[in-house]
Amino acid sequence: MRVLAAMSGGVDSAVAAARLVSEGHEVVGVHLALSNNAEAYRSGARGCCSLEDSHDARRAADVLGIPFYVWDFAERFADDVVADFVNEYAAGRTPNPCLRCNERIKFAAVLERGRALGFDAVATGHYARVERDGDRVCLYRSAEPAKDQSYVLGVLDADQLRYSLFPLGADTSKAEVRAEAAARGLLVAKKPDSHDICFIPTGDTAGFLQSRLGRRTGDVVDEDGDVVGAHAGSHQFTIGQRHGLHLSVPAADGRPRYVLGIDPVANRVVVGPKEALAVRMIDGIRPSWTEQPVTGAWTGIVQVRAHGEAMPATIEARADGVHIELDQPAFGIAPGQAAVYYDGERVVGSATISATAS
Repeated sequence: MRVLAAMSGGVDSAVAAARLVSEGHEVVGVHLALSNNAEAYRSGARGCCSLEDSHDARRAADVLGIPFYVWDFAERFADDVVADFVNEYAAGRTPNPCLRCNERIKFAAVLERGRALGFDAVATGHYARVERDGDRVCLYRSAEPAKDQSYVLGVLDADQLRYSLFPLGADTSKAEVRAEAAARGLLVAKKPDSHDICFIPTGDTAGFLQSRLGRRTGDVVDEDGDVVGAHAGSHQFTIGQRHGLHLSVPAADGRPRYVLGIDPVANRVVVGPKEALAVRMIDGIRPSWTEQPVTGAWTGIVQVRAHGEAMPATIEARADGVHIELDQPAFGIAPGQAAVYYDGERVVGSATISATAS
C-alpha cells in the first residue's frame, strides 16, 4: 500500500511510520504546519506544532529513508480548531481541541488530500485498534489501557476509518515503543510526551482566552443568587472547576465550592457544593458513528474525558441527537465536551454534550 504517515515529531508517530516501512509499504512522511509562526503555539518538547517538532519529524524520516513533506494547514487549523476553541468558551462551553483537530484536520483535511494524491491510507501514532472484516471496519480501544486514545478518535466515521491505520494499537506499551525507537536509531526515543494544548504554550488557558476575548468583570454567585466573588470573564471557567475562583465570601459550612453553571449572556458564574454537580442524564448533539448509525436504545459505556472513567449507561439515539442515562451519577460534566460511547471495547460513536441533568 501507499501510506501517508502523519509525523508529529514525537516518538509514537515515528515508530508507527517505521513499522509500516518494515512491513514493506510505500511510506511517505508528512508533518503538519499548524501556525504561520512555528513558535507561536509552543516551544520545548511537549506538544506537536513547533519548528523543533518539524525538524524531529524530518530527522526520523531521514533515518527511515522515506520521502518527507511539510503541509501548511495553518489557516484551516486557526479556523477549525483555535477559533472553535475560543468561541466555545465564549458561549460557556468546554471544548476539546485535540478531538476537534483529529476530526477536522488529521482525519478530514489530511485524509482528503492524501486520497486525492493517490494514497491508500493515512497512518498516525494513536493508540487504538482497527479491525477489518470485509467491508466492515471497527474501532476498538488500545490493548494498552494506560495509553488508550480511542476517545479522541470517536469522532471518526466509517469512511475515515476505512482509510486509517494505527500501527501502535494492537499490542504495544509506551516502554516498548521507546525501546523500539532507540533500537531503530530514532533520536526521538527519549522525547517527552505531549500534554499541553499546542496553541497555548504557557499552559495559561485563562490568559489565552482573555487575550482573545478581553476582560469583562462579572459576579460569582451562590445557588441562592447571592454575590460571593468577582471574575474577569465567564469564559475563564468550566463546569466542575474548584481552583482559581477567588471567592470573597466563604461557604457557611466551610466546604469547598465548585463551578455549577456559567451564564455567558449575564456574564455570571454560579458556584456551590460538589454534590450539586451530580449528573445522571446527558443530551448530545451532532452525533457521529464509527460504523452505521445506531437506532433505538442500548446499554453500553460512556466516556466524557480522554482518560476519564468508563461509565455504564443506557444510550438512546433520537432524531435530535443522543440521550444518555448513567447508571451512577458522575460529576463535573460540562456542555461542549464530547461523550464517546462504547459497546465493550468497541467504539460506537460520539456526540457533543449540549445539556446535563441530575
